[in-house]
Amino acid sequence: MKILIVDDEPKILDIVEAYLTIKRFQVFRASNGTEAMEKFELVQPNLIVLDLMLPDISGTVICQKIRKTSDVPIIMLTAKSTENDILNGLQIGADDYIVKPFSPKELVARVETVLRRSDSSVVTETKWSFDKGNLVIYPENKQVFKNQKEVILTPTEFELLTLLASYPKKIFSREQLLENVKGLEFDVLDRIIDSHIKNLRQKIEDNTRQPYFILTVYGMGYRFGGKKDESYN
Repeated sequence: MKILIVDDEPKILDIVEAYLTIKRFQVFRASNGTEAMEKFELVQPNLIVLDLMLPDISGTVICQKIRKTSDVPIIMLTAKSTENDILNGLQIGADDYIVKPFSPKELVARVETVLRRSDSSVVTETKWSFDKGNLVIYPENKQVFKNQKEVILTPTEFELLTLLASYPKKIFSREQLLENVKGLEFDVLDRIIDSHIKNLRQKIEDNTRQPYFILTVYGMGYRFGGKKDESYN
């Protein structure tokens, strides 16, 4: 899923990009209105996070231009917070409205919500099944089933599992795992990953001493060992 973020503040672009990348969105950036329109035509994003206050073309004008040819979801991002400003943004075609300063986690949640309810958003992989249904992951609903019984994972455990399962046989170092799930509940110590992996194994493995799904690659890190069922995407 491709997300275009438009803002003239580099720090905001950096923060939003980092949090969306964690969720494995493909992120494109623009720092002014002209660049935003060029990127929109070139990239054809699935959603746009659009600041209203830009140095050349206002976000309002950009939204109106885009709405003439596209129904791509747009989330307005601005310091304006009056009721009239919000209503105006929604009336010209924005799907949602977030006021600065904002929580990056809230923005990601809004992005996911808007994409789910948008007809233009089609997630091609809604069910991941491994080893004849022995392990099933629903990435959108954040549900995991082991032997047809739901297992309850913490947000960090779910992030680790879906990251590893997304790239079967790829070896992730502890530093890489930490980087990909940062912003949740980690300290700077990468060894905390081992604790979460241990807890995850207790929930999805038949034998934690001889794990099948979450494998240790000694001296390197971890990788996913499950075999994806061909009948599912």
